[in-house]
Amino acid sequence: MSAAEVLAGVDIVALRLNGEGVLQVLLARRQREPYAGQWALPGVLVNGRCADASLDAAAARALADKARLQPQYLEQVATVGNGVRDPRGWSLSTCYLALLAPDVEPQDEHLQFIDLSALTTGQQALPFDHGQLVRLAMERLQGKSVYSSLPLYLLAPRFTVTEALAAFQACLGEPVQHTTLRGRLERMKTQGWIVDTGEKNYPKMGRPQVLLERRPAAGVFIFDRSLLA
Repeated sequence: MSAAEVLAGVDIVALRLNGEGVLQVLLARRQREPYAGQWALPGVLVNGRCADASLDAAAARALADKARLQPQYLEQVATVGNGVRDPRGWSLSTCYLALLAPDVEPQDEHLQFIDLSALTTGQQALPFDHGQLVRLAMERLQGKSVYSSLPLYLLAPRFTVTEALAAFQACLGEPVQHTTLRGRLERMKTQGWIVDTGEKNYPKMGRPQVLLERRPAAGVFIFDRSLLA
């Protein structure tokens, strides 16, 4: 790479919620230098040789090509750039937050999900500035989870109130009142963003729970006040 060139790319912080209500991040083992063999965020370079119509398209390609996954939600978070984040020289990276369905699984041995806590506590180090990108994405997710329905995109299209509660608590990192969340879901139901399927989930332990369903094209619902108020 010459001194006049600047590397540009997108990196994806792709999250899923496992069966225990724990947020996990998708990592890909790097196949090339720098940092060959290390686990990093999935990403792609953006340049004239790629047929990406936009940064959003490049982000979708990063997940489709590297992980063969389709996100339920994808949002641009930030762009970072400097001369030290990549040993090859000056580089820019646009970071995206992707929320995945809870049942997605890695498609090959070069992909894995790791608990988010392993990254935030420093148990698992990431190359480049990917640790910073994870922090930026989590700040965005936490901020939006306070006043919107965004955590529901970590669930299957059909879900229970208990599952919704687990998703919000995982995103916020603190307890949420069951009655408060139920009230928000009822408001979403009234306005047609989610529907009551009339069916119930029968867990091994506990009482049957009503199954709600997210409208496919509903988008993100904005609450009229903070969920933590």
